[in-house]
Amino acid sequence: MKKILFALIAPLAVLACGQKDNPSGGGGSDEPASGLAKPTNVVMTEATESTLSFSWDAVSGADSYGYKLTASGQKTVTGTVTVTSVKVEGLKEATEYSFQVLAMAGDKKSLYSNAVKAKTASSTVDPGDDPGDLPTICVDQPLVFSLNTTPKLGTSGLIQVFDASGKLVDKIDMADMAKMTVLSDGTMVPKEQMNQETVLHTFLDMLHSTRYRPVHYTPIRVSGNNVIIKLHNEALTFGGSYYVTVDESVFGLAIEKGKAPFTVKAKPSGNTLSVNPDGTADFCTLQGALSYATTLGKDTAVTIELANGTYQELLYVRDKNNLTIKGASREGTVIAYPNNESYSTGSGAAIASKPALGAKVGAMGGRCLFLVESCNNLVLEDLTIENTFWADDHKGQAETIYFNADNKRLTIENCSLISWQDTFLCKGEVWVHNSLIAGHVDYIWGYPKVCLFEDCEIRSRAGGYIVQARVNNATDKGFVFLNCKLTAEAGVANGSMYLARSGGDTSKYDNVTFVNCEMSPVIAPAGWHTGKTPTPAEPTAVSGWKEYGTTGVSTSSRNSYGKQLTAAEAEPFSSKQAVLGW
Repeated sequence: MKKILFALIAPLAVLACGQKDNPSGGGGSDEPASGLAKPTNVVMTEATESTLSFSWDAVSGADSYGYKLTASGQKTVTGTVTVTSVKVEGLKEATEYSFQVLAMAGDKKSLYSNAVKAKTASSTVDPGDDPGDLPTICVDQPLVFSLNTTPKLGTSGLIQVFDASGKLVDKIDMADMAKMTVLSDGTMVPKEQMNQETVLHTFLDMLHSTRYRPVHYTPIRVSGNNVIIKLHNEALTFGGSYYVTVDESVFGLAIEKGKAPFTVKAKPSGNTLSVNPDGTADFCTLQGALSYATTLGKDTAVTIELANGTYQELLYVRDKNNLTIKGASREGTVIAYPNNESYSTGSGAAIASKPALGAKVGAMGGRCLFLVESCNNLVLEDLTIENTFWADDHKGQAETIYFNADNKRLTIENCSLISWQDTFLCKGEVWVHNSLIAGHVDYIWGYPKVCLFEDCEIRSRAGGYIVQARVNNATDKGFVFLNCKLTAEAGVANGSMYLARSGGDTSKYDNVTFVNCEMSPVIAPAGWHTGKTPTPAEPTAVSGWKEYGTTGVSTSSRNSYGKQLTAAEAEPFSSKQAVLGW
């Protein structure tokens, strides 16, 4: 009998959503002196508890391929194949690996391919086939069905969830998958750009946190012999009893009424909420915890503790003050999902009420991964947020987080924020400490009163511009970088990155200051981009583009749009207390 499982297999497949990652080695040109191009279109094709399978495109002139699979604390697995695929066996369960492959022809070798991160599957627990033996799951836990063979998703049929009274509480219509593009790891993104006129269908979700943010999401995916079904945000209620039905056309197994009953855990107690994808905590998703935290009172202090794992989801929180989101570790707690201007337009907005299926969504949910609105004293600690949108030219705005909260505070401590264009967008008062911000075009930007990056790494992933400031008042400090290191990924050309460029809006101020920062040669000698005239064009000790105590590169060729501060002029930017006042 095909088993019905209610457990989350986590992580499910390729981390970073199966998109191409930055090379961990090699860098530079795709074609070294050997004349062999590095392999492209490297994807993970299957993950089990002990194996990972990969494939790639053939390289002209290659007669074989060498590969390596690495993991922290694990012995590196290497090998050679003469085909464009490999299945690596004997791996550790629920372990993250990084895979790279190079082309060979005799003694000639190409550069290694871009790295693909993948994770072996975790075991699931069979709750039993007796309908009276009801499994109890998190309120936001995906439903997992295990088949005897690898399932194939159909293009028709319904997945429906009913409460104990027979009321329909959620539905996924496979016909709606036609509106989505399925990426190599099974993640689904819109074929057409979402906006407020988009009609709500079952492969979209409405994230709730006093208002509703429309987003694309992946309601169903295949991992090995398992089908994982993620229900819509707040579809279930605490302590409720439910059953699910599935048409055979969905994935080849009909689930009838009474064959898959389950119950939901009771509401958690206290103001510290735990999240773990494996179902052992209060919640399985961060959004589930965020939606619930909003109900505990606007000013009630709430801490959300995330276990290590990869959380494949877009996020939304609004009108929740004094909220702390803390990961178990910066490297091990990863929030990763692809979003981009081409998927969902705008910086992000929400509506007051949830529209019905078939009605317009009514708001531009936006291109960021994490939308934060009107939240004061938000703290993010010990985690990574990566917008995993990928395009060969890296174009398209794709924020990790948009802190849309004028006159409110955000603290980011020991985190990594990774994207390409527009990685970090903020308003209000922000302190980012001991963290990594990575991107390549305007990857730190926005309208802050003051945003201080202290003891941070600012990493350029390609040539471009670090900052675009749109500060409202001439005397607001805007973006300040104190004791930071400006670095670059392998292969980024020296002189290809500018400290800032202007948006050209004369009603805003280009207030950006670097104090005691160590800069790599990736920074252009001129420092500041001259495409559009900044405001003010002649910087002062208070307004405009400014710099003091730079090390690692010469500042002798800086253009006139930037000012070299004196020690006295730099004093207001010399400490957290001086910059932020808190």
